[in-house]
Amino acid sequence: MSIGQDEAVIRPAVAADIPGVVDCSAALFAEDAGTRDPAGVNIDWPRTHGAERFAGTIADPTRLLLVAEADGEVVAHLAGVLAAASAMKPLASATLLSMYVRPAHRRRAVGARLVAAFRDWAKRQGAARIAVTAYAANDGAIRFYERHGFTPNSVSLEQEL
Repeated sequence: MSIGQDEAVIRPAVAADIPGVVDCSAALFAEDAGTRDPAGVNIDWPRTHGAERFAGTIADPTRLLLVAEADGEVVAHLAGVLAAASAMKPLASATLLSMYVRPAHRRRAVGARLVAAFRDWAKRQGAARIAVTAYAANDGAIRFYERHGFTPNSVSLEQEL
């Protein structure tokens, strides 16, 4: 069976994927932080620092970088990190740092499959819980993560000075 535009392959990122991951990350920053926190986040970060960060992520066993590929193109990414258990937090956990699915590939279970792969990776790494943050104003992201088993745990409040 050939993989067409309706079915993306989820897999760990390799060095050749970094430009596509940077493009996805830049789109995420523009769409999410750019509209919800333009003064608090450098939306140019992916273009100026992303390639180096993502290359380091590929080489780090405590980090995960997944891509969804369709027709030879990176159409989505997910980045996560593992935090070992400590005296203060006795359970290992994994945090989903960022995820982006290009609009043309949304509502095709790409995000769901990325989250499932992240959950499986976290379990294999010994994590007892997984976490993700979303902007309070991003109702779509919050609903998506709640549909995939995430529940509110804490609230972060900010004030501009």
